[in-house]
Amino acid sequence: MARDLLYRVYERRLAREVGAGELPCHVGVILDGNRRYAAARLLDPASGHAAGAANIDRFLDWCADLGIPFVTLWLLSTDNLGRDDDELRALLGIIGDTVERLGAPGRGGRGGVRITAVGALELLPEEVRARLRAAEEATADRDGLRVQVAVGYGGRQEIADALRSLLLARAEAGESLADVAAALRPEDIADHLYTTGLPDPDLIIRTSGEVRLSGFLMWQSAHAEYHFCDAYWPEFRRIDFLRALRDYQRRTRRFGR
Repeated sequence: MARDLLYRVYERRLAREVGAGELPCHVGVILDGNRRYAAARLLDPASGHAAGAANIDRFLDWCADLGIPFVTLWLLSTDNLGRDDDELRALLGIIGDTVERLGAPGRGGRGGVRITAVGALELLPEEVRARLRAAEEATADRDGLRVQVAVGYGGRQEIADALRSLLLARAEAGESLADVAAALRPEDIADHLYTTGLPDPDLIIRTSGEVRLSGFLMWQSAHAEYHFCDAYWPEFRRIDFLRALRDYQRRTRRFGR
């Protein structure tokens, strides 16, 4: 009882400290550890993914309460799409259910949640693509929390697709490959990324103790701050998020300069 009280007091103090500082505009999250969470509890992998999906609701509530306007959640990589098993099929169903739930009216506080899906979506089953499109269309007019769900996403694939899109667009405009190469700027590639229209992430969080990005937002994260947390994603708590934000606020951001 006393320990719980001290924990709540500490969390409230930390929330006040974080709330008084500069918060990131865009937070990206690598939701890692669902399977290990399930294995540690002798559960099937689908139960771990379901527990992780439930924690997304809580996380977005924390972001909305703090006024963080942009969030990107990495839900499924292109590497994982290479599998053909019951776990992947269950995960795709959970992702569809989660996106529909997050897009429901009344979610995300004032303004609601606006959902966009990014990734090599053409690699997804049609049923999943249809659910993602429906969520995007249903939330397109909302001006509240903007949530990007990265599904079938890989950083290398994104850059390859961006270059392909750029070259095709320039070819249609009558430019030669030599012309494109001579005038190519980083901004030209950025205009063709999956995430066009959103600011680059300020803070990227990865759970489960892994200390790597695994290709998440490779281009966009050039000047992001990183925070690695030992907790599995289903166990990621508000206090873990507040600690990540405090860590972010204590850094001096140089943006490559």
